[in-house]
Amino acid sequence: MNKIHTTLLGLSIMLTASAWAKTEVRLAVHDSYDLPKEVVAKFEQQHDAKVSVIKLGDGNEMLNRLILTKNGTVLADAVFGLDNNTVLKAYEAGILVANQPKSVPTIVSLPHILAVDYGFISLNYDKKWFAEKKLPLPQSLADLAKPAYKNLLAMPNPNTSTPGLAFLLANISGLGEEAAFKWWGNMRQNGVKITKGWSEAYYTDFTLNGGSRPIIVGYASSPAAEVFYSKGKLKTPNMGNLFLQGGSYVQIEGAAVLNKAKQPELAEKLVQFLQNPAVQQSVTTSMWVYPAVKNTRHHPIIVHTSAPNNAEFLPAAQVNAKQKAWLARWTKTVLR
Repeated sequence: MNKIHTTLLGLSIMLTASAWAKTEVRLAVHDSYDLPKEVVAKFEQQHDAKVSVIKLGDGNEMLNRLILTKNGTVLADAVFGLDNNTVLKAYEAGILVANQPKSVPTIVSLPHILAVDYGFISLNYDKKWFAEKKLPLPQSLADLAKPAYKNLLAMPNPNTSTPGLAFLLANISGLGEEAAFKWWGNMRQNGVKITKGWSEAYYTDFTLNGGSRPIIVGYASSPAAEVFYSKGKLKTPNMGNLFLQGGSYVQIEGAAVLNKAKQPELAEKLVQFLQNPAVQQSVTTSMWVYPAVKNTRHHPIIVHTSAPNNAEFLPAAQVNAKQKAWLARWTKTVLR
C-alpha cells in the first residue's frame, strides 16, 4: 500500500512539474480586454504554453506604462489594444519590433501592427430617462451645451482613455479645432463629468446603471451588449446611440510583438492567433467590437446595434503630431 501511495505521489509531482514547465508568454492589454478563457486555452494547448494576461489600465495608460518601462524590466512579450490613435506613438517610442508577423487579409488595417478588431466610439443615451423627462434628444453637439442638457454628459478622460481620446478627435475632425475647443469650454460650464475611463462612465455614472448621467461617451455596439447580457429579459435595448456630427469616431485595434520580449517566437504566434477564427468570432460578444479579419461570421446579436454613417477618422500621422498639444489644450480648457 505504501508503494502504491509513493508511486502516486511521485506521479503527482511529475505532473505538477510538467504543468509548471509550460513556457509563459505575457500579453499586455487594456482594461476592456475580455477574451473568453476557453478561446485563449486553444492557443495554450496548441503551443504547450501559458498565456499571462497583464492589464495595464485604459488604452493610453497601457501605452504610457509600456513606454516608461521599455528600458527596464519589460512588462510583456506582446501587446493587444493599441489603436489607430496610439500606434504611431508606440512605434516611434521604439517599443515594437520592426518586423511584425504576417497578417491575414483584413477589412481594416493599421501601420506597424496586425489589425484585430474595429468599432465606433459614439454617444450612448438612456431611452427611458429621456422619455420620462419628456426631454427631446439633442440634435447636435451644440445642443449639449445648452442649459436644458446641463449635467447630463459623462465622458472618459482622453489623457487616459482611448474612447475618450477618440471622442475628442471626432470633435476636432467634425467641428474644426477652434470650434471644438470652444465647445469644450461651453461643456465645462454646462457640467460635463470627466471619468478616468469608460468603465467608470458606464457602470457608475450612467443612469441605466444607477448613476445620474443619461448620456455617456461609449461604444455604438453597447445597445447590443445590453440585450445580450439580459439573457432573454430584453427584446430591445434600453439604450440608444446618438450619431451627432463630430460625435462619432472609427477605432481600429491591433496587436504587436514588443521589443525585448522574453519569448519572441511565442509572442509572434500569439499575435497571429488574435486573427484566428476562434478569436475573431468571439470579439463581438466579449469586447463588443467588429472582427477585423475578412469573411468572419458575425454574431446575430449585432442586429441590435448600428454603425454611424458620419464617423470621423483622422490620419494617424496627424494624430501623432498633434495629440500632445490637443490633450494639453483640452486639459487646460476642461480641467484647470
